[in-house]
Amino acid sequence: MELMEQETQQQLIPEELPLFQAPDLGEDAGLYMEFMMKSPCYDAIPTSCKLVVFDTSLQIKKAFLALVANGVRAAPLWDSKKHCFVGMLTITDFINILHRYYKAPLVQIYELEEHKIETWRDIYLQSSFRPLIHLSPGDSLFHAVYSLIKNKIHRLPVMDPASGNILHILTHKRLLKFLHLFGDTLPRPRFMRRTIQELGIGTFRDIAVVQDTSTVYSALEIFVERRVSALPVVNESGQVVGLYSRFDVIHLAAQKVYNNLDISVGDALRLRSLCLEGVLMCYPHETLEVVIDRIVREQVHRLVLVDEALRPRGIVSLSDILQALVLTPAGLDRNNL
Repeated sequence: MELMEQETQQQLIPEELPLFQAPDLGEDAGLYMEFMMKSPCYDAIPTSCKLVVFDTSLQIKKAFLALVANGVRAAPLWDSKKHCFVGMLTITDFINILHRYYKAPLVQIYELEEHKIETWRDIYLQSSFRPLIHLSPGDSLFHAVYSLIKNKIHRLPVMDPASGNILHILTHKRLLKFLHLFGDTLPRPRFMRRTIQELGIGTFRDIAVVQDTSTVYSALEIFVERRVSALPVVNESGQVVGLYSRFDVIHLAAQKVYNNLDISVGDALRLRSLCLEGVLMCYPHETLEVVIDRIVREQVHRLVLVDEALRPRGIVSLSDILQALVLTPAGLDRNNL
């Protein structure tokens, strides 16, 4: 049930940074666009990978625990009555369930404990069901980037058209990693040595942040209302001290603390596993090449753009980078897709 997760990010725009505008990458701007147009989705599918599929009759709580146990963020949903895949179950669903049904600390969330996936879909989606967005192995990776950004989703199933089986789920992270690995066979574009500030790649206005003393429930409210993927966590001085992401929320299920969402975001960050994504930052003067290398090396979904005092000044996400490298050269602006 992949819901819209638009990465729009409280007004923190500094005067020295530009508002978003289509970056002028120069005469070699289309290099990566053309490469992705020629590369099929099949090329980005790993030789061996894990794919978890849920039947819609499964209890919601068991499904989310299974996501945690298998280290995945989403799973295709199979409807055994219709004999087809009908959607995706994602962390967004867990957040929406907690936000909708949480009452008070230590009060059991009956709906999470007892509902089945199909019940949640009927209640939440009601008449707004959409067909599962997917691609075939032969479709281009350019089409994959376009589909992810146009539909504001983070996971795109690759489905075998003959059998109807899902072979893999493409993500922004997988696509950028592919481009990073195999893009080395191409001439290095000159724009890669230009700074983030010069290129204007990222989100620099209306950045959503959360105080480290705020409750986890208040963070969930921001996730739901703003449809952001992660929140820079700031201290009383306004400095970035952490990053609270949607993925952190799913671990409330593993730790069985989702019945107390009145704990602070700071405490929640200290409780989480050390192996989870932390906060990684970048500066306006750093080059696009350095930023992409850091994102791929650390396997994160975004960097928090900060000034020298570590105050948040923007977000540079995977979708921002793919938009700039792949779609913008084709004349496609995500605000007008």
